[in-house]
Amino acid sequence: MDLREGPAKKLSAYIGEQCDYEGKPLYQALVEAARTAGCAGCTVLRGITGFGATSRCVTRHKLRMSEDLPVVVQVIDVDFRITALAEVFKAMVGDGLVTIEDIVVLQYQGGTEE
Repeated sequence: MDLREGPAKKLSAYIGEQCDYEGKPLYQALVEAARTAGCAGCTVLRGITGFGATSRCVTRHKLRMSEDLPVVVQVIDVDFRITALAEVFKAMVGDGLVTIEDIVVLQYQGGTEE
């Protein structure tokens, strides 16, 4: 079953940029897990400021650059694939937040790769 217009799920992992997993950046490992699972797509978003469970604020200022900015990894796909991938994300993410949301896909169309 491929992703089409209509109901879908969005899996998000809210982590720190410096988090790692088996010797590589965690966000990269999560993207690789989504690709291996055959998901329709995955995006990594880098935040400019934020705080999490510790309430420690991380931000980027001109005078001091944070080395651990917030990162969000988002995957959108059909229900069964997101549900399975969520278990993988939960096992990989130590410090962070993992969520699933119901969404509606209005358009999903791929271009040709060069």
